[in-house]
Amino acid sequence: MSELNQQKTGVREVKALFRPNKKSHKGDNGAIIIIGGSEKFHGAPILAAKTASRIVDLVYFSSVLENNEIIKKLKSQLSDFIVVPRSEIGKVAGKVDAILIGPGLGISQETKRLTNSLLKRFKNKKFVLDADALKVVDKKLLNQNCIITPHHQEFKQLFGLKATKAAVSQMAKKYHCVIVLKGQLDLIAWGNKFKINKTGNAGMTKGGTGDVLAGLITGLAAKNELFLAASAGTFINGLAGDQLYKKVSFYYNASDLAEEIPKTIKWCLNS
Repeated sequence: MSELNQQKTGVREVKALFRPNKKSHKGDNGAIIIIGGSEKFHGAPILAAKTASRIVDLVYFSSVLENNEIIKKLKSQLSDFIVVPRSEIGKVAGKVDAILIGPGLGISQETKRLTNSLLKRFKNKKFVLDADALKVVDKKLLNQNCIITPHHQEFKQLFGLKATKAAVSQMAKKYHCVIVLKGQLDLIAWGNKFKINKTGNAGMTKGGTGDVLAGLITGLAAKNELFLAASAGTFINGLAGDQLYKKVSFYYNASDLAEEIPKTIKWCLNS
């Protein structure tokens, strides 16, 4: 792999991102749907949605009934979200710019059916597959419109290979998708493009930071090319963690990270 194709992520990716036109109207700057959560895992898709709502105009949210009721109770705080019952996912998925599926969804036959049926039905739609969706996805359905965000163990489970730089690049080419391998160093691959992200710190090992990343990447993917969205999102997420580290050392959580994202983007744009 040549050095020319192995670049570090940086501020330049953030500055290349789509920015809303001053004359734009609601809906012009992206709409997404987040499908996640289960009776056991409530917070994951909420963290993703809170982050994405800072990027796009409209966030649709679909979970199990119990999670949807939680969202309705929090409506005063989460007014940017539109709750969608499972029966209407297909209708909404057809009109949004990007679909995130997986955070807190749980591993089940229903998760498998939902994930793969959406990939089959909406082949030309942008997808971000995260967490439990990665454990049930039929990898033959991955394509150039997909971003997947595995950590090392999820990568090995999905592809049967140790998560090395060469393997990440190889699988991204084979399945024509963007891969964001999460780790101490994040690796982002698509086709002949390969980037390394060095932002982030040990405070980001806490639960939920990956859900923030998934929501951020999905929000950016709505109006940007997927490799750029993945590279910029990974850089921003880690840099937000680094900014928090300067303030409070390792003592921050995923909600703090979500709150820091907009400040970090602004810092990048002004630098």
